[in-house]
Formats: sequence, C-alpha cells, structure tokens
Amino acid sequence: MTAKFKKQREQLESERKRLADELIQLQLTASSTEERREGSPFGKREEEATETLELEKRLVLENRLRQEIAAVDHALDKLDKGTYGLCDNCGQPIDPARLEALPQANLCMTCKALLSKNAKGIPPPR
Repeated sequence: MTAKFKKQREQLESERKRLADELIQLQLTASSTEERREGSPFGKREEEATETLELEKRLVLENRLRQEIAAVDHALDKLDKGTYGLCDNCGQPIDPARLEALPQANLCMTCKALLSKNAKGIPPPR
C-alpha cells in the first residue's frame, strides 16, 4: 500500500517540514520580540492589552501548527503501518480525491460529517 501512496507521502513530508519551519520561525520571532521589550515599562493599560492580545494570537497559532504537525505525523505513521487511506473511525477506505486534496485526512466524508454535527466532537460508532 505504501508504493500506492508515494505522492501523498512526499506531500506529507513536505508539509511537515513547512509546518515545522513555520513553528520555529514563529518561536524565533516571539523570542526576539520579548528580548527587545524586556525592561521596557508597561505602565499603560493599552500597551498591556496589546501585548496580551499578541501573545494570545501567537499561542493560538502555535497550537494550530502543532495540531497540524500531529495530523501529518499520524498520516505518515499510518503509511508506515499500511493503514493509510482507511478511516480511523469506521475503517472504510477514504475517497482518493479527498486524500489527494488533504493527504493527512484520517476520516471518510461520512464520519467527518458526523463529527462536525456531534457537539462533543466524538463520532458515534457505526
């Protein structure tokens, strides 16, 4: 099954590198910003609010990047185990067009739709 998904493996490896580089760049930018501001007075509430907002946005972005990296790693792991292309929930094959568009997809469209409708975020067993 691995040879069948060579293109997806290449896409996943490329995407993983891109995401990891983006995360590193974000962290480096944040570190240099913190160093520049260290020791500066934050006497104004507006400045503190702006700093807090920037920090929250950066943390949300870092979290999203980590989640995307985890999804790519999961897909690469499935490739190694020979289960790539099968839905994590129901075990049915994922539409090849879906994998073409989103190589890290781990749910078929039916299970993804159920997940989206479920308020708890856990797809019901089929």
